[in-house]
Amino acid sequence: MECEYFERGECRSCTAMGVPIARQRAAKQERAIAAVAAARDAADVQWLEPFGGPEADYRNKAKMVVGGTVDDPTLGILDQAQHGVDLRGCGIMTPGLRAAMPALAAFVTTAGLTPYDVPSRRGELKHLLVTESPDGELMVRFVLRSTEPLPRLRKHLSGLLAALPIRVATANILPMHAAVLEGEEEHPLTADTTLPMRLDAMTLRLPPRSFFQTNTAVAAALYRQAADWADHVLTPSPHPHRVVDLYCGVGGFALALAGPGRSVLGIEASAEAITAAKTTASEAGMRDTAFLTGDATEWLTTAGDTPDLVVVNPPRRGLGDRLTATLEASGVASIIYSSCNPQTLARDLAAMPAYRPVEARLFDMFPQTHHLEVMVLLER
Repeated sequence: MECEYFERGECRSCTAMGVPIARQRAAKQERAIAAVAAARDAADVQWLEPFGGPEADYRNKAKMVVGGTVDDPTLGILDQAQHGVDLRGCGIMTPGLRAAMPALAAFVTTAGLTPYDVPSRRGELKHLLVTESPDGELMVRFVLRSTEPLPRLRKHLSGLLAALPIRVATANILPMHAAVLEGEEEHPLTADTTLPMRLDAMTLRLPPRSFFQTNTAVAAALYRQAADWADHVLTPSPHPHRVVDLYCGVGGFALALAGPGRSVLGIEASAEAITAAKTTASEAGMRDTAFLTGDATEWLTTAGDTPDLVVVNPPRRGLGDRLTATLEASGVASIIYSSCNPQTLARDLAAMPAYRPVEARLFDMFPQTHHLEVMVLLER
């Protein structure tokens, strides 16, 4: 893949840009294998064929810093002088996201949304966060310094809705001057407040502040692989198998693993994500699937019955000492560990010597970068 922004030195976010995709994936495979080698009997692990997906046009979420002026806004990043660099033609974004950028930039002007100037700490519009669903619908979030622009946003929104296939629009309030993406306060601007994300036969509901993988094709492949492994380890039994997803988000893994003869529970700290997961389960008629708001470590530490299978998809910081110690001391027979950080994966596997890796697979979630996703099936 070639990128004019990278060639001109305007953006270096894609740190592997220009490296042939086969070499990128080979290097990621080496790092994934090294991480899993921290586990017991790692030499016996069966590595499945890496899943790649497209090397461009894959990113379903654009996190655009808004710079420039009201009359000439930039959507992209800030340079070293904290001035806006326009990246609305970024090649790793989906074509639908790229196509939406001109109308969004024009709306900044129409609604009089003054871009936030970092050096002077003046202005209102900090970020535009735009997500595209597999069906081409959009979630657009305006990250503002205050509620002052809300009347103008609402006044002119109908024109934007007529120009773009927007399903969900919100205003997020981020009053502090800090290098963070969004604040805690969210104002709905449309009747719909969740974006349907259809993956294979399952349609998840994505609220504004909930996590979802940025590569839709790879996310679907992750869920399929987890379902295949669950079918392998959960052999027919007269009693329902208990499956627990400890970082369930909007329910992707939990719902993919649901089925006859299984009782599935998802645990997630975000109440908004849990509400969305419950809605998906209800719409799909999944009666033996439940979701609870809570801390993954706390829940497993105090849980009474031992699950047959635990799925963990932690943030980059990994599972941590307490959760790995709890899993190590548990009677859980199998663990599916999906990791976006080889370093913390290696640390966590080393802390759970009672488990050995049986199968593993690399998922190239972030082509043109050095980031990766690796999923491992562990058995006690």
